[in-house]
Amino acid sequence: MNNQKKIILYPNVDNDAGFDMTQRVADILKKNGWQTVICPAFADEAVTTALPSGLSYSNLGIELTGAKMIITIGGDGTILRAARAAADLGVPILGINKGGKGFMAELEAEDIGLLETVAIENCDIESRMMIDVELQRDGETLTCGYALNDVVVRGKNKIIDMTVLGDNQRITRFSGDGVVIATPTGSTAYSMAAGGPILDPAANNIIITPICAHLLEARSFVLVARRIVTVELGYKKINPAHVSIDGGEYIDISSGDTVKVYKSGRSTNLVRLSNKSYYRRVSEKLGERE
Repeated sequence: MNNQKKIILYPNVDNDAGFDMTQRVADILKKNGWQTVICPAFADEAVTTALPSGLSYSNLGIELTGAKMIITIGGDGTILRAARAAADLGVPILGINKGGKGFMAELEAEDIGLLETVAIENCDIESRMMIDVELQRDGETLTCGYALNDVVVRGKNKIIDMTVLGDNQRITRFSGDGVVIATPTGSTAYSMAAGGPILDPAANNIIITPICAHLLEARSFVLVARRIVTVELGYKKINPAHVSIDGGEYIDISSGDTVKVYKSGRSTNLVRLSNKSYYRRVSEKLGERE
């Protein structure tokens, strides 16, 4: 396969039943001289072996090298998964929304005709800030990761005690359900649902939003991206909790552990094809009407 003409299709098998949208996109790209390879997201062997006749699948990690872009077919969760895989190589991502709100997706399902009329090789690319996260215990790093949307610290079915610091200076201390540390891209996700602000996704900031804090003065904080945010767990009692990175699997932590978050050296590149502004997209997704 000519890597200069290779586009990876990354469908969420739960959102694209029977790979109908995947097939339509593949057909459009083929007519315009592109070669496609399908790398299903969240798929097990039973699903991938059931691909329609004429379609074959591969592994995303293998196909990323030399790819022109990834086209995701699903919701924001599918884009987040692709973003973590593509960040090291900087492969751009174009999202087609087949999920829920789809804040990050560039196209809705009915917009795929744009793939026929727009020169993909000359499309605009928007860089989005990512954050790195380290979980530390007794001075040792337990695990590392990175996120496009957010890092969430939550208690296990009970409130937890937290101290949040910026560059080792205390910002806030409270008891509550948890805290969201988000990027501007993630400002329209969990952070917004918890009462946080909406930021322009091209901004460089870190957002700290308490979740159901037992504190009258609890507010979100918007920090410049160079700050290092630290969440120290437990100042009153034993606090069983967990951390989730971009909505992924829960990682258990407890009192005395710390979660350190800071701007990543990686970024996510999103493809822009339509002339729809971010502000219009937010208004539409949040239900505002003319």
